[in-house]
Formats: sequence, C-alpha cells, structure tokens
Amino acid sequence: MQFLPPEDAPKGEEGKNYLYTRVRLAWYYRPSDVSERTVTDPRLLLAAIYSEVCDINQLRAKCHVVHRDKISDLSGWKKRPDRFYFNRLFDPYIKKEFEVIPSHDVRNLPDNIRDVLTSRYEFVVAEKEVIPDLTDNIRLCDSCQEWCPSADSVLCDRCKKYFHMRCVQPPLIAKPSRGYGWTCAPCSRQHDEEVDSHEIRHATPLGVKQTRSNAPAARGRGRPRKDKSLAEKEENLPVKHFNMWPFRYFGQHTVAEDTLDPEDLIFPRTASRIGPKYQATVAAAPEPYSTPPEIEERGTDHTVEVLGIINTFTESELAEAEDIKKRLSDDADLQTSVDWLTEVIRRLSEAAMDGAMPSVKITPMRLEKWKKSETPYKDKEWSRSEIVAFEDAIQQHGPELRAVRDEVATRSIYEVVRFYGLWKSVKQGEETRRRKATGPPPKPISRQYKSIAEANDGQRVGHADDDSSIIAQPSKTPSCGACRTRESKTWWKAPKGLPTNILCDTCGSNWRKYADLNVRPLREESVPLTKARDKREGTPLAGPSTKRARTSISAHSTPPPTISIAPQNRCLACLKSGLPGKVLRCKQCQFRVHAGACGAIVDPTAADSWVCELCENEETLEASINPDCLLCPRPSNGEKRRRIAEKKYWPPPDSFLRACKPTEGQGWLHILCAVFTPELTFTDASRLRLVEGLSTISRHKWTTRCWLCAEVEGAVIRCSDCSKEFHASCAWKQGHKFGFEIQPVKSSRRDSTTTVTFKGETGCMNAIISCKEHDHSKRDIYDLCETNEGGETALQVYCQAYKQAPVGQAHGLLRKARRLDAMLNLRSAEAQLLVFKQPPTPIVEPECYRCHSQFSPAFYRVTDSSFALNGHRSGEEVWMCHRCHFELNETNTGKSMGMMVS
Repeated sequence: MQFLPPEDAPKGEEGKNYLYTRVRLAWYYRPSDVSERTVTDPRLLLAAIYSEVCDINQLRAKCHVVHRDKISDLSGWKKRPDRFYFNRLFDPYIKKEFEVIPSHDVRNLPDNIRDVLTSRYEFVVAEKEVIPDLTDNIRLCDSCQEWCPSADSVLCDRCKKYFHMRCVQPPLIAKPSRGYGWTCAPCSRQHDEEVDSHEIRHATPLGVKQTRSNAPAARGRGRPRKDKSLAEKEENLPVKHFNMWPFRYFGQHTVAEDTLDPEDLIFPRTASRIGPKYQATVAAAPEPYSTPPEIEERGTDHTVEVLGIINTFTESELAEAEDIKKRLSDDADLQTSVDWLTEVIRRLSEAAMDGAMPSVKITPMRLEKWKKSETPYKDKEWSRSEIVAFEDAIQQHGPELRAVRDEVATRSIYEVVRFYGLWKSVKQGEETRRRKATGPPPKPISRQYKSIAEANDGQRVGHADDDSSIIAQPSKTPSCGACRTRESKTWWKAPKGLPTNILCDTCGSNWRKYADLNVRPLREESVPLTKARDKREGTPLAGPSTKRARTSISAHSTPPPTISIAPQNRCLACLKSGLPGKVLRCKQCQFRVHAGACGAIVDPTAADSWVCELCENEETLEASINPDCLLCPRPSNGEKRRRIAEKKYWPPPDSFLRACKPTEGQGWLHILCAVFTPELTFTDASRLRLVEGLSTISRHKWTTRCWLCAEVEGAVIRCSDCSKEFHASCAWKQGHKFGFEIQPVKSSRRDSTTTVTFKGETGCMNAIISCKEHDHSKRDIYDLCETNEGGETALQVYCQAYKQAPVGQAHGLLRKARRLDAMLNLRSAEAQLLVFKQPPTPIVEPECYRCHSQFSPAFYRVTDSSFALNGHRSGEEVWMCHRCHFELNETNTGKSMGMMVS
C-alpha cells in the first residue's frame, strides 16, 4: 500500500532524504484462520479493511490478489504460483463476513451518489441480504419521483411500485409484518370492485410441467481455449483506490448521503446499541440522606487518623520540631528513611494537637486505632542469607512472590512484597548508573545512512539473510518435517506438531505462502515380539544390525523415515509412548494412560484439558470423596496422611491403579478389579462407567486370604494357571501378567457363545491373570492397550462384548433388586439344604388372582371359605397384589365377597 521512511525520521522535506525502511501492508485472512469451517482451496482469501506497518525486511515475496469477478479462468489462475483471489471481506472487530461486489453493479442509487461511489472505489462491501436491493434497478417513489431507500420505502404487492412511507395517505408508521403484503390505494380500490362485481373469476395458474427425459444433456462447443495474454491482462487491470483502499462499506447501516463526504469512515458497521433494549431504566434519584443528630458524622477528627499537620506549624513550632527530630536519633541512614520520617511527622502532629510536643518518643512499635495489636513502622533489616535466598527464588520463580515467600520462610508475605519493590528499585538504579557511565545507546540503523551511496557501502536493508525464519546451520542430519527430504539449499523453521523442526525450501515456501503442507505419514517401526524374545538378555532391541548396510542409494529411492521427536506421553498401563491424542495426561495430577484403557472419549483438540475421574470428582462430588477401591485392602492411615501432608495425590498418579471408576453405590473400584472380576458389569461398557454387581461376589472371595499381601480384607481373584488367589492390585504391583486370550469356539456352540474378532483372530475372549512364574511365551495373550486395525484396545473389545449390563431390559434399581432376590433365594436354598439335608423345594413366585401381576411391593394371602375364586380350588393359596388389596379395602367390597385377607 505504501512505502515509509524510518519511524524516527523527521517530518517534512528533510524526511524525504531517508531510505524506505518500512512498508504498509494490506491484511488478508485465510478462511480457516477466522472461522471453524474448512476450505479446501488454499488460494481463497478474505479481504479486510485493515493494514499494518512492518519493517521492509519482513517482506517475503510478491503475490497477486484479485477479486473473483476479475478472473475468467479460475483453474488456470490457481495453477500459476503466487496467485490468490477473494470474494468476501472479514472485519476483525465485528467478527463478521461481508460480500464484496464491483461498484458498477450497484444500480439502486441516485445518480450523484452512484457516480461518486464508482469513481472512487472499485468494490463495495455489504451484507449478503442487502446485495439484491443494491443490484436492483433504481427504485423511485411513485408519488414524489425521488429515490426510495429500502429502509424508508414500501412495495405494493399488486402493481409492484415503490412508495415512501411518508408519501402514503395516511402515512405508514411501520412496514407490514413478515408474511403480510401491502397494496396502494388504487390497487385496493380495484380489488374491491372486482370482488363486488362477481364477474371476474380468478383462475388457478397452471405451471408448465417439464417432462423428464433420459437423453444426455446438450453438449457445448467445448472448453474455451486458454489465453495467456488474457491472464496477463487480468493481472495488470487497473484498480481504483481512494485513500489507498479499493473498497468501502455500503450496507445496511450506511447513510447514502454520507458517501459524498471524503472523510466518511469506510469500515463495516453494526446496529446502534441505543434504546430500551440495551440501556437500563434508572429510577429517580432518592431523597438526600439526613444524618440523625445522635449519630456522629463521619470524616471528623474523631473518626479520621491525622497523619500530619506540619503545614499548620508556626516558625517557633517548626524550630521546636526540628530539635525534637535531632534528639530522637543520630543515625544518618535513619534520618533519611521515609518510614522513619513518616512516623516522626505523625507523632509530632499528635503531640501538637494534645499539647505535649517535648515528650515525643519513637518506638519500634506503634498502636493504630483500627488494629488490636501494635505493628512495626519499619521492617527488620534483611540478613545476607535472606537476601541470597530471595534472589535465588526470584531467579527461579520470577515475580510470583508467594512462591518466593515459601523459599524465604523467615519473612511474611507483606515483608517480601515491600522488599521486592525496594530491591527492584535498587537494581533499576544500578542499571541507570551503568548506562550513564557507558554513554548513550548507539544510533539506530535507520538514522545512520541518508543516501543510497552511503547505504550501499554499509549493511543492506531487507536482505534475505536477515530472515529470522531461515535456519543458517541445521543439524548434521537434517530432515524435512513434511516430505522427509534430506537435501535442500535453504532450511526453514517448521510449525509445531511435525516430526522435525525444519522444512525444506519447497515445503517452507508452500507453508508460508499458502499454509499448505504435504505431510507424509510416519511408518510405525516396532520390533516384533518373536524377534525381541529371541534376543539375548541384556542386548538392546535397537542395537546395530548384523547385515551390511547399503552404500549406494538410488536416485528414485525413498529416504528412510526419521524418528519422531513430537512430544509424547508414556502410558502407565503398557509403558509405551504415544501422541497426546491417544495417550491422555491428566491436567491436574499428570496421570497418563491410553484413552482406550480408561474408557475416555476425548476430542483430539481438547486432549490437553483432559482430567481424570478422581480429579474431576473433587470438583463435581458425584461420588464418594474416599477414592479407596472397595475390592482391595484399605491403605494404612499413616501412608495416606503422609501423602496428604506432602500435598500428593492418593492413589498415587505414577501407577495405573489411579485409574478408578465409580460404582452404583457412589464408591470407587480400580479398572483392573472391575474388568477382571467376572461378577461385575458396566452400565456403559464403552466408557467403563458405573460398575454394577458388587453384591453378587461370592462370600468365598471376601473371606479368602490374599497369597501376596496376606490380608483377608477385600475380594480376591484366582490365577488362571494355578490355585493361588490374590487381589488384583497386589498382582499388578508384583508384575503378574494381565491380558486377554481368545479361545476357539466349536461350530455347535457359536450360537450360544459370544464371540469377538481381534487382530484377525475369532473366538471367545477371556480375561487372564497369571503369576509371573508361569511361562507365557507359547500363548498369545493380548495386553490391555494392544489395539486392532480399528484403533480399539483389547480392554475395550472385551468390555463391550462381555461386561455390558442389560440396561435395555430393566432400569438400574430393578436390576439391583433382581440381583438381591437371586442372592437371597440362593442363600435360603443353601440353608435349607444344610439344615434338613434334603434338596430345596422350588420357590413359586406369587401371582395376583385378579390382575395376574407378578410384581408388587407386597403380596397378601387370600383365604376363601365359601366359594372358589377364579377357578382356584378351596384351600389352595391365593395371592393378591398391593394395588388390588388397596382397591378392595377402599370400596369395601371385600366384606361383600365373604373373603378374608391376611
């Protein structure tokens, strides 16, 4: 837009002798930078009425930005380098997009306004809904033959003529509501006459129905021949500018006559926020408050502490005050201290008001009216050790003074804040004295050269080598973060998130010009498990290969991929690293785990703000604040108190045992305990939420001693390969094998057995816990975080297939009641078998004889002594549900039927 001299160049004719060192650049936005929608065309831009002044050495290249209507062959335009186009404008202050149309397309304007608009500006910026009104033919009022702006005019629905709202008789106060039309007086009169005459019959217009045909569309004469000369002419077409801008706003909130003023603002505007919709209605001012006579007025000498009345002293009182000040202290440093002088003035003023000037004393402590205890008027001197600790803390924490106070434990936060101000002023004074001793700073580069001859002899301004984005000396083995090439004349800095921090010349130029990167995906280089097992113990898996490396490299061969240096998190379940989207890190406690191993469904863009469920529960309090697992032994209170005193998390976030899930009773269970205990299920297996079935665990598991920790508390699980029983958490701490094994299923049992397919293997998946003493090399056991082709972990596949509660059959309370019924029936059957030494009798569920319902809070036995009920034999047990019992008692029909309900 404009080349400018240095910022410190003088104004006027003398400033013309300076070289241009700055440039004013018009601002264009990429659509993806200002909106959430994706735009596939990297050549499409959004214009803006916004400019920025930059140093001339920040210019990268020259490009052509043309309006879409100026381009005849868009595909050919985009094939040429450094060619962009725009058709909309984005305002960075309103955060809104506007349409951009050529100014000569605006027709609905008076001639004088349209001539000024087209002579000054090449384009017009307006809202999308205003464009049809602007590009329509000029609208004149049928009454006064003057221009009708859309805001002040109304359209007749029959004759399609426009009228000023003030020209209509009577004048219109407002436009018709949406969905209603308006007709002028002659059209209304003509319509009434036609209706009264009953002679005109309005026929329903029949639309011409187009016949569908299977014939191919008419073929044109081919694609127009590309004309290179036409494309070059389009680049050099003249564009009108007024005050360096080719467009201005002429939309809904513009007064057309203001366009004639050359000083009128050209920026987009919004609706005015004036009126009762935006302003508050303030009530009338209240009556002035009158102070009761018995209440003392505030602000008098009795309620305000007087800090000093030295300005009211006479000459003799001032001389006496000077003598008193000299008698108080002979220390020169103390006599120049601001705190000491402030206290002296305060004490002298109080003594003068009380008439006791000679008896003034300055003590280290003073009693203020609004405080219960005395406070020192000056801080105690800082020792050398305290100053050293303070400076070390400032170097480590910066101006975070509460953290500094923790390092300097002998001082309060108030003393630290006061000393920080004093220490900072001393440092600034030393810096000022050093600058005065060394002289003024050197003259800026822009003021050193006044002519081109002098500039050519000195440093070149705007040279490409001055670009801070170019890396002069890359590493010994450079590799482009996008295309993996290792050879390039120039290396550029790469954006974050790529495997390396440099880009080759081609990728760097494409990124800086078009924000386009052709990133080639990394190949996962993982060592097969069979090869890893074959290596001897102590041999590194990434050791040098025994094969001789190839020395000749083909010109067309693909260079080997480089090792990714992108930041990764290490999962605490499988001890493998992954990208932040796959391995989540808790924002508060730094707990790290694969998303599939904890049932977390997180948007990749919000992975940095993920919080584990225990930390989230501290805010929401949806479950118990006691995070101890209900199936594991309780930790000792000493261990918990120690971690709480050290301000650490419990359970510790450096172990997978921090991954817990809430139960239906608002308790907590380890994910390991919930998954590897067969009796437990999840209400939502995809997210591993709300563990159910805790009451169905057999009594044997609760009363068995753990083989590892020798504790009876908690519920144990059994080893898959031996008879040892232990807690799941104890087995995890001891390094036992946790995983999933797929067993083949016979064809005759496939209909009755749930089968899954994982990594090409189909069968019944079983949860396996095996002691570390057993040999697992000959078994295919999948780890917790091992993923299939779809990205699902083995834990996810197992839980979704076998740990999902039947939520579609009944609600949670009914499922819990059924589990309790089954448990009570089982215990009663066991007791009957033990006491009577005979098989238990089958339990018959009661059924109401009236409504035949089997579900009721209570059933009542009905004894019939006179006749049979609904086909029941006399003496047979007949039941009635609670609702029927209540209805019979209310209507008093039970007595009439001659039955007795017990």
